[in-house]
Amino acid sequence: MHTSVLIIDDEPELAEYTAKFFNVSGVPTEYVLTAEAALGFFKENTCSLILLDINLGTDSGFDLCRELRTEISVPILFISARSSEDDMLLALGIGGDDYICKPYSLGVLLAKVKAVLKRCEENGSKSRTEDRNQLIDLGNACIDMKKATVTKDGKSSPLKAMEYKLLMYLLKNKNRVISKDEFFEKVWETDYVSEVTLNVHIRHLREKIEDDPSHPVFIKTVWGVGFMLEAED
Repeated sequence: MHTSVLIIDDEPELAEYTAKFFNVSGVPTEYVLTAEAALGFFKENTCSLILLDINLGTDSGFDLCRELRTEISVPILFISARSSEDDMLLALGIGGDDYICKPYSLGVLLAKVKAVLKRCEENGSKSRTEDRNQLIDLGNACIDMKKATVTKDGKSSPLKAMEYKLLMYLLKNKNRVISKDEFFEKVWETDYVSEVTLNVHIRHLREKIEDDPSHPVFIKTVWGVGFMLEAED
């Protein structure tokens, strides 16, 4: 069975109420309360997006994310009452696509989820045909658009869906400063994105492309404005 959203949260009332709200709003949603139940769900079912709490009783949402990422590539949005930047950076660093702090507005959460699902559907239908056969060199890094990988120094690294879309937007607008608001509007297609999320994805791209991510040659920060991909035409 396939559902649009799987909620993994150890707060039964919140998980059930959120699932009901999503279902009534036209977004098919299931929920489970433990890491074990989540792993059991994926033995026979699939989903398009995961909402994952960090605290799962005696289990950790971080550990579950790492385990899920070995098999599953769908977007994972962390939901947590923990609001420290360290938690956000860790969540995004291990495979999370976004981080949403509790308490949250169900309306805002639904809007964010719908935007991500729409983006995934559009990306799937396009099948990346615009860039399917291109190989792009940035210094020592070679970007394979068809395989969505970056190869540097003989090592190939896969691009996550959002990293791929973000890099494509940078490449199509190279040598132009892009504001953070423009990234949110054109890449994420929603205003409900934190700057931390954007900064972490930029950092991951630099780690895959730049020889020295701390002193980038290609993906430049324009302080107070945004970022720019500096490359030859």
